[in-house]
Amino acid sequence: MMLLSEEDGRIGVSLAREALRAAVLHEELTPPPLPPVFSEKRGIFVTLNMDGELRGCIGIPLPVMPLQEGIIEAAHSAALRDPRFMPVAAEELPLITLEVTILSVPEEITAPPASRADEVEVGKHGLIVEGRRRSGLLLPQVASEYGWNAVEFLDHTCRKAGLPPGCWRDEQVSVFRFEGQIFSE
Repeated sequence: MMLLSEEDGRIGVSLAREALRAAVLHEELTPPPLPPVFSEKRGIFVTLNMDGELRGCIGIPLPVMPLQEGIIEAAHSAALRDPRFMPVAAEELPLITLEVTILSVPEEITAPPASRADEVEVGKHGLIVEGRRRSGLLLPQVASEYGWNAVEFLDHTCRKAGLPPGCWRDEQVSVFRFEGQIFSE
């Protein structure tokens, strides 16, 4: 994955902040001209935190739209459409901190199911578990934040998908890993 520069990361976080504000206040957003990297298709997640707690996190895991559009869409969705939370209110805007995670293209872990944990590096990889018409994704930073090892990370990703822990050992379940470049306010 071509990495963004620190300056591009700051621009991405600023764009996410403006998109968050526009979404909550129901305003139009007209982004300024951005560097060429923002025209590349990338996977993206925007995470909202308030008082050290998750307040919203939505993303587009696959590179299906230009980064600029993805950041705007993810920030808008994290603010207003995360089903785990009520929509962000205007008075919360100054209390929220943003994190933007730019994703590499997910790659399937092709090791035998019982060995999949050996292919996961905590702190480097994020995970997607797909199977039984369900899927779940956890960003790379989640395992580090909670102090999980690779097996625990896989189990929690199964739970996120609405599947039982350990389902990653099932041949009918696919596991993908990806990397993320994280930029924060």
